[in-house]
Amino acid sequence: MPEVRRKFDSDFRAGAVRIVKESGKPIAQVARDLGINEGTLANWVARDRQRNDPPAGELGEDERAELARLRKENAELAMERDVLKRSVALWVKEAMGR
Repeated sequence: MPEVRRKFDSDFRAGAVRIVKESGKPIAQVARDLGINEGTLANWVARDRQRNDPPAGELGEDERAELARLRKENAELAMERDVLKRSVALWVKEAMGR
């Protein structure tokens, strides 16, 4: 007899993981309360932890995106600073020449 697999949408998965993280209850208890397999919920929690809690020294997805944004912003600010330095230098030379 073929095994019937239930499909859970991403909102349900995220909610179940959030219950485990915020309530502090064991995965087994939350799984029983929700009527899902303990192993399934454990996999979801492990995947969430892997995605959001990287090992020490490694950046998560959000942190990598923020780092890229900050590096781009830093490069733009450095370029603006250099332009302003040159314009001030030219302004001082012009003022001194008068």
